[in-house]
Amino acid sequence: MQLYDTARRAVVAFEPADDVLMYTCGITPYDATHLGHAATFISYDVLQRRLIDKGHTVTCVRNVTDVDDPLFAKARELGVHYLDLAASEEARFERDMEALNALPVASSPRASSAIPDIRGFIGMVMDRGYAYEAGGSVYFDVSKFEAFGSMSNYSEAEMLAYAKERGGNVEDPNKRNPLDFVLWHPSAPDEPSWDTLWGPGRPGWHIECSALALRELGTTIDLHGGGADLIFPHHESERAQSEAATGEQFVKHWMHTALISMDGEKMSKSLGNLVFVDALREVWDPRVIRLGIVEHHYRTPWEWDDGLMVRNQERLDAWQKSATSNPDLLDAVRERLDDDLDTPGAFALIDAAAAAGDGVREASSLLGIELD
Repeated sequence: MQLYDTARRAVVAFEPADDVLMYTCGITPYDATHLGHAATFISYDVLQRRLIDKGHTVTCVRNVTDVDDPLFAKARELGVHYLDLAASEEARFERDMEALNALPVASSPRASSAIPDIRGFIGMVMDRGYAYEAGGSVYFDVSKFEAFGSMSNYSEAEMLAYAKERGGNVEDPNKRNPLDFVLWHPSAPDEPSWDTLWGPGRPGWHIECSALALRELGTTIDLHGGGADLIFPHHESERAQSEAATGEQFVKHWMHTALISMDGEKMSKSLGNLVFVDALREVWDPRVIRLGIVEHHYRTPWEWDDGLMVRNQERLDAWQKSATSNPDLLDAVRERLDDDLDTPGAFALIDAAAAAGDGVREASSLLGIELD
């Protein structure tokens, strides 16, 4: 199997051991699952299906970020406890994933479950000289980690711009370097707080995933995934603090999915230009939604259009008419998936087979589309 590696900026061989250790950054559960979320997780689901088809077992961990600013803000707005909001939205997300026929993950740990792990992790980073205390917070010192920036391959100017755009608070006067990032910081009066050697407070965003990955999977992961907007600062920071803490390689292969747009803008909760999966499910067969996602290559940005569901309802109808066996087609689709998860190429093969009246059942199933 060949997959694009973000850090190496190239399509390279992905050759894990029999048991593949995978970590994907999950949701911050303060609103419904939108199509951008679904596209990310369905892409990794297709990857898992092909790995299992090749004879691997896959241990996939997908965290739930239930200690984070957007969740607290939404809970304040609604006048509810943040954990109650998180639980209800996590349940809605799981219903959407089940409807889209996503394989169950090995675990979906919450950040709030990892506070002891996070405290211990920060202690490891500090003991190894990669962090400092200032103004009641603990920061990671990027100057001490020489490889900082080499996963994302962004320039310093690009990193500063992305950090500012994505909540990095580059103007924090307590930082030695604008790119230093928070490991622990004081909580607002209405936010949860835990005691530590560095004072009461709560974890920063990046440290949650490092601590959970170490706890659930160990020091080194075969593949780490998420949306392209997580490359920096989240995954770059994750990588730095994890390797600073353990002294071991954190991730062998970085895989990121492209972003989906609507009306010319990235689909995001902050902009409100969203298509929600549960709303689509009220109108369309979930298989049609999954087809609409998987017809796009995971690394290619794409734009939502109103014809997407109609087009893929027609595709599902055509595939249903050819729901018989065809081993040659299955092998051809396997080859497409092994070429950087080329799902558009796989769709072209299946569409052609269905048009010719050849069987498409197993090939469709490999993509997570079960025909009647």
